[in-house]
Amino acid sequence: MAMVSEGDVAPGFELPRDGGGTVSLEELKGKPVVLYFYPKDDTSGCTKEAVNFSALADEFAAAGAEIVGVSPDPVKSHDKFKAKHDLTVTLASDEEKQAIQAYGVWVEKKMYGKTYMGVERSTFLIDKDGKIAKTWRKVKVPGHAEAVLEAVKSL
Repeated sequence: MAMVSEGDVAPGFELPRDGGGTVSLEELKGKPVVLYFYPKDDTSGCTKEAVNFSALADEFAAAGAEIVGVSPDPVKSHDKFKAKHDLTVTLASDEEKQAIQAYGVWVEKKMYGKTYMGVERSTFLIDKDGKIAKTWRKVKVPGHAEAVLEAVKSL
C-alpha cells in the first residue's frame, strides 16, 4: 500500500461525484486542493467534519482552494448526505478504493475487539503544482477544518 508524504507528487484520481459527473485532480490543478478522506456518510464524526468544512467553504474559496471529500460510499449516498446536512463541499465516491489506496488511507482498524479494513480519517493539502504540502492522519474532527484553512492560507 502506498504511503504519500509531504513533498510527494499527489496521486491523480478521477472519481464520480455528487450531483453527477466526475472530479479529478487534473481539473483542479493550478489551485490548492483540500482532499479529505472519511469512512462513511451520515455518521457522527463524518457529518461534523463535512459540516465544518462546509461552514468554512467561503473562506477556503477566498484563499483559492477547492475542498473534495472522498469515501467509499456510492454517489447516491453522497447526494442524500449532502442534501440532509446542506453540505457545500464536493463529495467523491471511491467504491473501488483506488484513490483511498493510492493515498494509503485503507488501513486495518479495530473496534470492540474486532479487526477490519476501513478508511482512516485523513486530509491532504495539495498545492497548486500538484504536490502534497501537508498531511493530517488519524484526524480528530474538532478544530480540524480551521487548522486546514490556516495551512491553506500559509501556502
